Amino acid sequence: MSLDELALQALNGLSFGALLFLLASGFTLVFGLMKIVNLAHGAFYLVGGYVGIATFGATRSFPVAVLAGAATAAVFGLASERLLLRRVRGQELPEVLLTVGIALIIADGCLALFGGNPRSIPIPTPLAGSVRLGSYAYPAYRLFVIALAVTVGVALYVVQHRTRLGALIRAGVDDREIAAAMGINVPRVFTAMFVFGGALAGLAGVVAAGLLTLRPGADTDILLFALVVVVIGGLGSLQGAAVGSALIGLVDAFSKVWVPELSYFAVFAPMAIILMFRPAGLFARSRA
Repeated sequence: MSLDELALQALNGLSFGALLFLLASGFTLVFGLMKIVNLAHGAFYLVGGYVGIATFGATRSFPVAVLAGAATAAVFGLASERLLLRRVRGQELPEVLLTVGIALIIADGCLALFGGNPRSIPIPTPLAGSVRLGSYAYPAYRLFVIALAVTVGVALYVVQHRTRLGALIRAGVDDREIAAAMGINVPRVFTAMFVFGGALAGLAGVVAAGLLTLRPGADTDILLFALVVVVIGGLGSLQGAAVGSALIGLVDAFSKVWVPELSYFAVFAPMAIILMFRPAGLFARSRA
């Protein structure tokens, strides 16, 4: 494999890893801050993507489609947290089973409304071309996905570590009783975090509709990748989600070229190795 081909596969891996980060960042933040393993996160991705596709078909506007997909997933997140999850708060097994049920209901609803055929969103004209990188051209949309993930990651880090909102969230996680005694509405802060995680999943769904295809079962497939990313990076760690996403994206891209018959195994191999030596993940969140 030439250097150009290596660079091409590396960019393919990073663009897929960027998509995984958009999904896994919301997943890991919800777990790290609320201790909820939200297995409906992939379903929020699916419904956001389908709504984005439908919105683009009606408006021919990619930004409007992104907003619609993210907003729809956020609404599903709000309803799930306020109406259902809050009733079993702190009960790990009921929370997990409830999110599985939510995921199944959303997936079946999407199948009934949008059908079972694979669907995608047309790439917007400004991103439909390619960018010349050395001796080869590379799709501009994939570079856009990488840039979007970097922007979201930086924004999340700033909010989490440099703003009053981030301080309120960390205070509610580290000592909920003291935070409540100081006047912080902890349930409202946690609800906002869960809704924001859903919005990130919806955003990832719309972006993925231009990179991959949406179909029944896509929510489960992408959630498995996100789970691997979170386990490798460490539950609750934004930095871990970034490193894990890049690692899994690269492993997926190169394994499909070098060992296609073992590509699925290769994605899970790093997770198994990390669990052997660092069961909490590479960047396990420490309590501040």
